[in-house]
Amino acid sequence: LLLRSRWGLAMTAIRDSEDASESLGVETWRTKLVVYIATAGMTGLIGALIFLQKLRISPDAAFSVNDWTALVIFIVVIGGIGSIEGPIIGVIVFFLLREFAADWGAWYMILLGGIAVVTMLIAPRGIWGWISERYDLQLFPVRRQLVVVGAADKLDTREQE
Repeated sequence: LLLRSRWGLAMTAIRDSEDASESLGVETWRTKLVVYIATAGMTGLIGALIFLQKLRISPDAAFSVNDWTALVIFIVVIGGIGSIEGPIIGVIVFFLLREFAADWGAWYMILLGGIAVVTMLIAPRGIWGWISERYDLQLFPVRRQLVVVGAADKLDTREQE
């Protein structure tokens, strides 16, 4: 929804070429400002939720590797990076594993690390990357596909002349 909206197309154009997007009438400074403000707001909201969950404000609560940094990396590695579906699959796998191994203590983190290593060796692009390559499946198609229209017709007319 976002990628096909006016703002999404503007952000995609700026990502591809800032000068070209300006020449097409995209206000790059305004689009960047909106993105920076929205990102800062979401980051602040997430930080506030983390501190509400921890019920204390300390550097350890924000930057603890065991609390959330390693888990987010695990989710992205397992699910797959570069797509919308990958982190969703990663979250599902993570929560299933967490419920399954909740009583294992420190072995739980070792299990997550082992699964991450095996996944990286077997499917370097993650579970969703493996599924999408094998079955040519995309739930949220956001990548552009090159469609060459009329190229075969032009070749046929040249051969007939």
